[in-house]
Amino acid sequence: MSHAIDQYPTIAAGSGWVDRSDRGRLRFDGRDAASFLHALVTADVQSLAAGKSVYAAYLTPLGRMISDLTIHHAGEYLLVDVPVTLAATLAARFDQLIFSEDVRVTDVTASTFHVTVVGRAANAALPDPFPAELLQSREDGLGLPTIDVLGPLAARDGLIAGFAHAGSIPLTPEFFEALRIDAGRPAFGVDMTEETIPLEAGLLDRAISTTKGCYVGQEIIIRILHRGGGRVAKRLVRIEFEPSESAVPSPGSSILIDGKDAGRVTSAALSPATGRLVALGYVHRDVAEAGREVRVLIDGRQLSGTIASFAA
Repeated sequence: MSHAIDQYPTIAAGSGWVDRSDRGRLRFDGRDAASFLHALVTADVQSLAAGKSVYAAYLTPLGRMISDLTIHHAGEYLLVDVPVTLAATLAARFDQLIFSEDVRVTDVTASTFHVTVVGRAANAALPDPFPAELLQSREDGLGLPTIDVLGPLAARDGLIAGFAHAGSIPLTPEFFEALRIDAGRPAFGVDMTEETIPLEAGLLDRAISTTKGCYVGQEIIIRILHRGGGRVAKRLVRIEFEPSESAVPSPGSSILIDGKDAGRVTSAALSPATGRLVALGYVHRDVAEAGREVRVLIDGRQLSGTIASFAA
């Protein structure tokens, strides 16, 4: 990770890119594509404009996550990026839910690509003019400008060549993962599973519309928000450790608060920005408070840290 720390100033001032082989892609065609997904996922898809994107969760009727997904409106179709390990399963699942709607879903993971560009100069790394066959989605969730670029596989090599010409450097998945953890962003399959209620992972503002109509699992979400005051059994928090700590805890490591078992680590890394050890983990709601001191068990000793913030 020392190499990653050495790279960070370059990324902060310029940009880097990473291949998102961890994500797969589903294409939804047909005049009812938006309304079909709108009725299933937590975000407002119906009002999504062409060229825009929205992050969402797809839930069971009991409010547990089946997957997270980002829906990109490409004008004539919707391109939905999902965990690559779930792409084929989700394509089949969505297809089974189509009855009289004019919707066709296709797993296009193998014929498309997805790269993420991150850094202060991320925008300058993109081609100008931007090709019509490519999609881009922008956000600042990693603490630096971040742009996802998706499109047909045939366009990938030209785009990557353009990155090199612009001085955008290739990043390893490990570097990008460390950025994600440092920013407090949960990943499905790592910090979120099929047992996770999205409110536990801090996804309310990011992924859940409180004004749209019905969607699968809405009853549970509304019950927690309006009857339970938003209280869930556990919360995903971001932990910062003392500067002297450098041993990265494994997922599942115990989190202790006031000497008691309070939760488990889900992911951890050395921050590329500061070099300090950071982690994400779930702790019981009664002790999920910023500023609380924690201990994490690793190799028979305790790492000292503090709850710095909630995941988002």
